[in-house]
Amino acid sequence: MEIILAKSAGFCFGVKRATKMAFQEAESGNPDTYTLGSIIHNPQVVDKLASAGVSVKNDVENINQGTVIIRSHGVTLDEIDRARKKGLRIVDATCPFVKKAQDLTTLLREEGYFVVIVGDEEHPEVKSIISYGGKDVIVVNSPDKLETLPKKKKIGVVAQTTQSFDNLKAIVNECLGKVGELRVFNTICGATAIRQDQSRDIALEVDCMIVVGGYSSANTNRLAEICKSIQPNTHHVEVAAELESAWFSGVKRVGVTAGASTPEWIIDDVVKRIKEYGETQS
Repeated sequence: MEIILAKSAGFCFGVKRATKMAFQEAESGNPDTYTLGSIIHNPQVVDKLASAGVSVKNDVENINQGTVIIRSHGVTLDEIDRARKKGLRIVDATCPFVKKAQDLTTLLREEGYFVVIVGDEEHPEVKSIISYGGKDVIVVNSPDKLETLPKKKKIGVVAQTTQSFDNLKAIVNECLGKVGELRVFNTICGATAIRQDQSRDIALEVDCMIVVGGYSSANTNRLAEICKSIQPNTHHVEVAAELESAWFSGVKRVGVTAGASTPEWIIDDVVKRIKEYGETQS
């Protein structure tokens, strides 16, 4: 059984940077070190950090002293303000691409644009971006969500970094009928687009597709959606133990891709387990 592993599988730049910063804080030995929300959407990495002394707090009010690490997805302006007022030491591990989306949202707000954020409203990254948009902001995840939006003089568009380019284009096209002036910033992370393209290409060539990553990871879930639309025999797993031998029955080629927050050791474990299934079936 042949295994085709996506070249882009695993940590992206922003995730690698954030986890490195968090583990460096753990190694410093400073007491009372926390991440504000999960540093990345991978429970295995979060557990490793906890073992190293960096635990998760989901609210600034639960941190009374020490160091707070801002997760890769970013946090809201209000959360940063409250952390500063409490005198906490802040280590900002926000992904630079997320930070760019935040800054551009600020720019659009200051220049009088109604801001449309393309993304998932409940995702922490999007919540952080919303806080930079002021009062005139809306979050949409599909073009139909804009059908009832009244016409605006000026609309500015930014996107959650893990959105698909096709969805961004569809929403921008819908905005064209709602506005006199439209300004669009493509804030989709380049690594996300590359990962999606590679996964799509592999799914076309294989009999089974395995997508590895946290179940709460937006970019991993998107990879699973893309692959399943091409290859119905697609399965999303967090760890190798979740693989099932029945998925590989009669399979000659298996594709493996992984989300941007999936560590290399988990990908290696998955590939190893698939190889074992291949050996037992040969």
